[in-house]
Amino acid sequence: MFGRIGAGELILILAIALIVFGPSKLPEVGKSLGKAINEFKNHANKISEEVKIDVDSDNK
Repeated sequence: MFGRIGAGELILILAIALIVFGPSKLPEVGKSLGKAINEFKNHANKISEEVKIDVDSDNK
């Protein structure tokens, strides 16, 4: 049902972001978004490692 974002959708999102934040704030917003995504991925990886360790210890 939900797939990847296509080129048209990406251009539309970037145009809206440019209008909302303006050209001077856009790099700052992108940097913050990148940090947030990276932090989310790190926490998700830690949680999946903890779950894997718990499952492995339960199976022994």
